[in-house]
Amino acid sequence: MTAGPLVEAQALTVAVPGQSRGFGRRIPRDIVRGVDLAVPRGGAVGLVGESGSGKTTLGRALVGLAPAAAGRVLFDGADLAAAKGPALRALRARMQMIFQDPQSALNPRLTIGTTLVRPLEAFGRLEGRRARRARAAELLDLVGLPGDALDRYPHELSGGQRQRIGIARAVALEPDFIVADEIVSGLDVSTQAQILLLLEDLRRRLGLTLVFISHDLSVVRVLCDEVVVLLRGEVVEAGPCAAVFDAPRHAYTAALLQAVPLPEIDPAWLDRPALAAHIPPLAASG
Repeated sequence: MTAGPLVEAQALTVAVPGQSRGFGRRIPRDIVRGVDLAVPRGGAVGLVGESGSGKTTLGRALVGLAPAAAGRVLFDGADLAAAKGPALRALRARMQMIFQDPQSALNPRLTIGTTLVRPLEAFGRLEGRRARRARAAELLDLVGLPGDALDRYPHELSGGQRQRIGIARAVALEPDFIVADEIVSGLDVSTQAQILLLLEDLRRRLGLTLVFISHDLSVVRVLCDEVVVLLRGEVVEAGPCAAVFDAPRHAYTAALLQAVPLPEIDPAWLDRPALAAHIPPLAASG
């Protein structure tokens, strides 16, 4: 991990339209308020907090999917809001998001192969249908799915397999930065472990910078280097995972830790040999 952040939020506020009063205009409601955040290159930062705390909105803002009402987001030193045309397009290829619900994130009318080549087509990567299909097959192999999944549709796959497709699509353009939003929340425990193992493996192999949004504090504790705690859209605590989890400074962080008891975790629990002995391949069991 090299020095300096890849992604920064500076006094970032993100708002959504609130309820209208009579026939007047809808008054904006702040979801994220004055957030300062730095994501180191090659690092993994966990965003935690209760439902409605602004985690997903902040994650979307970091990849330019939610505009800033105030403050700014810098990606590799460039202001996302100020980037236009080719400059913005170049930045977009370097950042991706993996969504919480793989069922709704994948077009049910498209085969998996078509889904995986769409980013390549949009950014002019690779020439010809054969080359793109070959790249799609490589992506399937990268996430542990068989090549025959190219011609299948999302409804023919399990939830864990669909989430692997979401991960494959996210890395298709070889981005630098990925936001993973609650990507294992709807999966069974064994499949969650496989997906987390895959994500950690890809992060290290591809040199990805990661923001990992989760309710599962034990996962964040192991998977991430740093943690940011959100409460009603504001950062109440941030720092290295070990320091925050072992000695929380804010009462809300302490309450979160008490609400979700954390077991004594073996730091190597995501190691491939340990999991491989107990968890069957996802392609076979889903």
